[in-house]
Amino acid sequence: MDRIFFNGVVLTGDAQSPRVDAVAVRDGSIAAVGGNDQITSLRNGETEMIDLGGRLTLPGFNDSHLHLIGYATNRSKVDLSRCESIEEVVQQIKEFIKKNQVPDGEWIFGWGWNHSLFKEKKMPDRRDLDRASTTHCLAMMRTCCHILAVNTRALEKAGIENNPPTLEGGKVETDSSGVSTGVLKEKAMNLVLDLIPPFDVEALKDLILAAGRDFAAAGLTSVQTDDLAALGSDLLPQLVEAYRLLEAEGTLPLRINLQPLLMKIGELERFIEMGYHAYEGSDFFRIGPLKLLSDGSLGGKTAFLNSPYEGEDNNRGVPVLSREEISELVNLAHKNGMQVASHAIGDASIEMVLETYREANRLYPRRDPRFRVVHASITSPKALEMFSELNALADIQPSFTASDHAYIDQNLGTERASWSYRWKDFIKKGIAMGGGSDCPVESYKPLSGISVAVTRQDQKGEPAGGWYPEQRLELGEALSIYTMGSAYCTFEEKTKGSISPGKLADLVVTAENITAVDPFEIKDVEIAMTIVNGNIVYDSSK
Repeated sequence: MDRIFFNGVVLTGDAQSPRVDAVAVRDGSIAAVGGNDQITSLRNGETEMIDLGGRLTLPGFNDSHLHLIGYATNRSKVDLSRCESIEEVVQQIKEFIKKNQVPDGEWIFGWGWNHSLFKEKKMPDRRDLDRASTTHCLAMMRTCCHILAVNTRALEKAGIENNPPTLEGGKVETDSSGVSTGVLKEKAMNLVLDLIPPFDVEALKDLILAAGRDFAAAGLTSVQTDDLAALGSDLLPQLVEAYRLLEAEGTLPLRINLQPLLMKIGELERFIEMGYHAYEGSDFFRIGPLKLLSDGSLGGKTAFLNSPYEGEDNNRGVPVLSREEISELVNLAHKNGMQVASHAIGDASIEMVLETYREANRLYPRRDPRFRVVHASITSPKALEMFSELNALADIQPSFTASDHAYIDQNLGTERASWSYRWKDFIKKGIAMGGGSDCPVESYKPLSGISVAVTRQDQKGEPAGGWYPEQRLELGEALSIYTMGSAYCTFEEKTKGSISPGKLADLVVTAENITAVDPFEIKDVEIAMTIVNGNIVYDSSK
């Protein structure tokens, strides 16, 4: 045996042996599980013995949907996530410029603002950002990553200050005289973001390693990542090369499943022509499903709804792709053996995506396509039945509930609010779920999401008793979606998701037993150790 982890409280997630004391590892896989005496007797002269000290040990966490490169690049941007007013946004940018001595004319990017938390209850616009600087190009991303606020200098650089173009699937907000306000929604963001110089392979490797180390320290042993949202589809070959080089070097700190975001039929055709195949690769890096965006966000009021937002008779959100565009992409991917995972938040968007899935499998039947809906936020009764009919999967982000509940109640009304984040209903209907974060939209820390899943409360413990508490998950259910559920999303349930003989040796050890603390406090429990492929990749004691 290479290593034996013993003297723990090991919750395996395997019904055959749900709780054991020790785990033996050989060649990166779990060789045996059982009692301390049974497993320690397997040691030989080469075995490293790791005393778990009675701590809780779980299957490694697997985030079913995040943005690794987006998180990594945000580390060098202005952090606006704690701002409670536009004035604070302005001051944060000014301080960033001063601290970093950014030369005039340079681009400055920021992220994380949420106007729902602002005293002004409005989005920052060009006039607000001009107070921070008129000599730099400022581009500040909302927390949902679906709205970008820019200053006048950035509008001028992009050539969209006056009479900006009309876009399908996006919008440049203008005032009554046709001048851009500086608020760009959905595809309109690319008018500015496309001006960012591309990363080379070495820079991408550095970003991947920086994010990977943070993720591993939070107990993540696998992540499923849409990186092209931050890079653009043109950089797919360089991105794949960066991951493969790190894999060959043996320096990837966790397992990667890449979700290529390809929003145009020509991009998907090139992907196929270049010889990429879904789920090709190794246990450390492989290409996963085609990722699509069908609508926006609830906070930005761009999630696509069947009926208008409360008090806004002309606003049903933004369908980023038309029904025809989604259908064409889904059909081509499905015909070529690709799984599809589509971002869909509004009820109209979810129904539209599920309809395209049904159509694709009718045209090109596959026994187990595992169609995925990422977020599945406002799930109407009709959509719930369609999920069940199609055996479609829901990639849920429990932390969204903590961020969204106040403005869902305000912007959608009681009926649609009751359709929101219907996790318990999904379980009752037999709908499989994967657990994720959508980081950097929310914290990448799985224990934060698990805490929200079982409480449906925000960071302040509100609302008391939880928001629509009938949809709360039991702790065991929440742990399952972040382990076995996410593994099922990628057809890896036979190699990941539980501590079972023959599976990959991916484990996480918590500093406190989360089954014995108040569910609200689970988010504050520290990770003691993360093990990937039998190797300790994070140890809080070192």
